[in-house]
Amino acid sequence: MARSVLVTGGNRGIGLAIARELAAAGDAVAVTYRSGEPPEGLFGVRCDVTSTADVEAAFDKVEAEQGPVEVLVANAGITKDTLLAMMKEETFTEVLDANLTGAYRVAKRAIRPMMKLKRGRIILVSSVVALSGSAGQTNYAASKAGLIGFGRSMAREYGSRGITVNVVAPGFVETDMTAGLDSEAIVKNIPLGRQAKPGEVARVVRFLAGDDASYITGAVIPVDGGLGMGH
Repeated sequence: MARSVLVTGGNRGIGLAIARELAAAGDAVAVTYRSGEPPEGLFGVRCDVTSTADVEAAFDKVEAEQGPVEVLVANAGITKDTLLAMMKEETFTEVLDANLTGAYRVAKRAIRPMMKLKRGRIILVSSVVALSGSAGQTNYAASKAGLIGFGRSMAREYGSRGITVNVVAPGFVETDMTAGLDSEAIVKNIPLGRQAKPGEVARVVRFLAGDDASYITGAVIPVDGGLGMGH
């Protein structure tokens, strides 16, 4: 039976790959997007996760279209990189608001219907830098590390209701977000010697959303080619 799935930031990159992967598995998949057009073949809802009103309206539309959300993938995120000494306070708080508080907003809206259903899957998309850190990314790393504590706390709160909460921590993935980076320098530090394809992250999310992961909750799964080993 097709489940109702929502992927935030699902119109490009990792989010789109996740949405397509879950749709291919037979789920009814909706995506949120902030700008541009919704992806072809998926139910798209314009939503800025920094707005509680936007999140509420997006969930209302998704529930009307395909029923209560049974699988939530909190993927929407931004970067605003700069060294701490030059970082304005709003640059720090804007990234936390989108990446961490945004995940709180969508998870909070999803949790009550999941509790009624007595089942649900929440998957938070973090990053290798959550635990290893990254120069110029104090804001981004803090937001992505926050997702781990947030997710594990939810896993403890809602495990008895049949709801699992897990975190995926991708490394460097070939997307628009990483296109401007020095890929040669990055790859030197990756044991597998290459960046990931978005589909490689998407397939791990599909596993966590599926029956084979029914006894996994509170886990942080790295998809980073070994970059974060030891963290």
